[in-house]
Amino acid sequence: MVSSEKAAKPENVADLKRPIETGQLLKPEQLPEQLPEQLPEQLPEQLMEANRLDYDFFAKDTMLVARELLGKLLCRQSATGLLVGRIVETEAYLGKDDPACHSAKKRTRRNDAMFGTAGRHYVYVSYGIHLCYNVTTDREDIPAAVLLRALEPLAGLDEMQEHRGQDVSWHKLAAGPGNLCRAMGITMADNNTSAIEGTLYFADDGFQPGEVITTGRVGISQGQDMPLRFYLAGHPCISRK
Repeated sequence: MVSSEKAAKPENVADLKRPIETGQLLKPEQLPEQLPEQLPEQLPEQLMEANRLDYDFFAKDTMLVARELLGKLLCRQSATGLLVGRIVETEAYLGKDDPACHSAKKRTRRNDAMFGTAGRHYVYVSYGIHLCYNVTTDREDIPAAVLLRALEPLAGLDEMQEHRGQDVSWHKLAAGPGNLCRAMGITMADNNTSAIEGTLYFADDGFQPGEVITTGRVGISQGQDMPLRFYLAGHPCISRK
């Protein structure tokens, strides 16, 4: 099931310009292999710090958080600089009533982060191959989270390339959960730590997303038809249509 709609305009958004103006979205084959670094003048660390998302953003309905995260920024302060990617694709995992959610059966060492407060990092190994990154949501009695599936790289592209360990076109650097974790330097050390404080966090630069596509989730064996995957229509950095 696929649906398309306009994202609601959030209230009280800072009057800031988007660092990279996509304009009319291009197909991947029309894009340059690399984009210039954006950090020195257009994505200052102070701007990201001042616009961190707080607990209240995450402590609400998981589907709403999954949609509202589209267009927001995932930021990583590394030892050498700031990595920033705009969130362009997410999936919602709703807790005990969602057969694809890790917390559906019981609390374990693996999914322990989902049973805490909203705004925690939940990182796990998928199929013994790569990491997946989620942020916890909703009330404490609802062990839910949002999986980030893809980012549009905005700052720290050279470091992202180093993390990937190969020469990758910019729009593929953080396309897919595993690539996203590698590009942003996310490791199991981030699991069950705060997404509100620390060096891995979310920010809002005032970007207004346009059309949002809703589909079933991918890469799962149960609950595939539940309309819980969201992505920015026509964006070249999503993992798949």
